[in-house]
Amino acid sequence: MATLRELKTRIGSVASSEKITGAMKMISSAKMHKAEQSLRKLQPFRSQVETIIGNLLSADAEFESPLLVSREVRNVAIVVFGSDDGLCGAYNVNIYKQLLLRIEAIRKEVGEDVTFTLYPVGKKMLKNVLKLKSQSVQIVQEEGVDSKTTGNGVKLFTDRLQKMFLDGEVDRVDYLYMSFKSVSRQRPQAEQLLPVVQSTFADNGVKATCRPYIFEPDANSIFNTVLPMFLISVMQDVFTENRASEQAARVMAMQSANDNAKKLLEQLQLEYNKLRQQSITTELLDILGGQIR
Repeated sequence: MATLRELKTRIGSVASSEKITGAMKMISSAKMHKAEQSLRKLQPFRSQVETIIGNLLSADAEFESPLLVSREVRNVAIVVFGSDDGLCGAYNVNIYKQLLLRIEAIRKEVGEDVTFTLYPVGKKMLKNVLKLKSQSVQIVQEEGVDSKTTGNGVKLFTDRLQKMFLDGEVDRVDYLYMSFKSVSRQRPQAEQLLPVVQSTFADNGVKATCRPYIFEPDANSIFNTVLPMFLISVMQDVFTENRASEQAARVMAMQSANDNAKKLLEQLQLEYNKLRQQSITTELLDILGGQIR
């Protein structure tokens, strides 16, 4: 049975943990709101690109681009997004499970002989995917790319993926991340980036419009200029959503830890009070016993 001193020490330790988790929750909440603001700032650029592509798709024109060319799939690159830091609950584990399902689905779709090149984004995700390293699965860690990468870093990484596809190093590029819906709701999302197919546009909100436009120099030239910009805007959104989802998961994890700390603190406080009352009662009985004698 614990002594009063031991219980007091444990109460102090749990109380400190409660304060720490509360502070971490506030910090994660602030970071999540910052990521949400970044998403809103990206929206005008992406909306404009989507509008241009929508207008082009509605035009009576044929489009040709090396980024549209589908070929026999032998090597698939998958960019899997995770976190660089821990204390975010089952966030990375849930994405990893979806990665396993994605790999299995692709093998069923294109054949068992397909090879994979995984590009983990985030140290925690890298640690998870290293378990999959084999003859058919390669792991590549892109230098300078992590869960906090923004701006020019995202552009360079996207350009690198496009070049790999155009050079024939990979025949298909997918990406898997945690889509941000709200603080309490994040959903794993897996989509194909390259080659660009109709579903790529549909999944990312591009809608063909029926407005009479005159394209200059011509629709196909404009399409080939705008298409890489569209891919960059998609990846920028994915990186930002991933950060927002990570912080949202961390907020929920810290909230859960904080609630558990409060419950434990109440239990320890009750046990401490009972033990203290028992000690006082014992002392009183000893005093009364001495007086009677």
